[in-house]
Amino acid sequence: MSQRHAVVAGAGVGGLTAAVALHRRGWRVTVCERAPEPATAGAGIVLAPNALHALDAIGFDATRATGHAVPAALGLRLPGGGRLSRADTAGLAARYGRPPLAVHRADLAAALAAALPGRTVAYGAAVTAVDQAGGRAVVRTSSGDLSADVAIAADGIHSPLRHQYFPDHPGLRHSGETAWRTVLPAVPGPAPEAAETWGRGERFGIVPLADGRVYVYATAVVPEGHRPTDPRAELLRRYGTWHDPIPALLERIDPEALLQHDLYDLAAPLPRYHQGRLAWVGDAAHAMTPNLGQGGCQAVEDAVVLAHLLAARDVPAALAAYSAARVARTDAIRVRSRRAGRVAALTHPLAAAARDLAVRAVPARAALRALDDLYGGFTLPAHALPGYTA
Repeated sequence: MSQRHAVVAGAGVGGLTAAVALHRRGWRVTVCERAPEPATAGAGIVLAPNALHALDAIGFDATRATGHAVPAALGLRLPGGGRLSRADTAGLAARYGRPPLAVHRADLAAALAAALPGRTVAYGAAVTAVDQAGGRAVVRTSSGDLSADVAIAADGIHSPLRHQYFPDHPGLRHSGETAWRTVLPAVPGPAPEAAETWGRGERFGIVPLADGRVYVYATAVVPEGHRPTDPRAELLRRYGTWHDPIPALLERIDPEALLQHDLYDLAAPLPRYHQGRLAWVGDAAHAMTPNLGQGGCQAVEDAVVLAHLLAARDVPAALAAYSAARVARTDAIRVRSRRAGRVAALTHPLAAAARDLAVRAVPARAALRALDDLYGGFTLPAHALPGYTA
């Protein structure tokens, strides 16, 4: 029997995890990435325990592979410095087996790519369409057509392949917020405390990475498409009087390395995450806001579950089982993330004050239990899981 071939559209975290998972199960994999070269800029990512357990299932140790992952748990603070909740890294580790780990996205992507054979990832090769004929997936790319046993759409939040196969889907919905993100280089001195600070309609996050680098992000309730002419000045205006070390971190921002993206999720769930020999993973399948830190983590889960099912079943049956295993979980998290964002982004003073009181009143143990379905919710499905019809 000839070696089965998978073509993955997109070399983000989800696409590369799928490629590694399939490669380790004996598949030949080609990853097509529209960008001309690997990303080096970007932002951090916190791998929650559920994502780490999924990576463990394919024998990929994020800490060892990147060399740049550090334990991370975010407490909540107020702009004046008061605390809404404290980080509990030890409690998370005890309850879920692993603490969350923070890593630069580029480091994680590079480590995943390094776990693949040479020339697996083709840069500058945009996937434009996937057609299906003769029991094969025909992947159309800017560098030519590829024939595959299975195609995996990991082509991001604006997924062209999602639009090709679900043209009547309402698509993306703006959350009402925009986000700025960057990674600051190391400077002498102790690392700042990991925390997220909630104001009224504004948030600021600090996530220390290895080697003294610091991932910072900020969100604000603004109209869709809002783009200040001087983004660093905008951040200083909004957050420059907040508690230390936020003003000092803002002073270190390089405007050229600052990313800004409006925040979206899918307006409605997809009816399924497969069609014939094509499957969707990550943002292409279930774009969600970043309020729970689960976008990348769910992409990792998708990839590992998909490879697990493809190892023991024919492709159409495996993809149907994949939809059955993933749609309900990921859509519940998408909805929960949007609701969490609405609470965190309250702008009315009385509503924000009531929110803050409610967060302070939650016992630490109850706050941990509330994460059980997220951090403790990853399982590999039985190979005999009944699937959707194509």
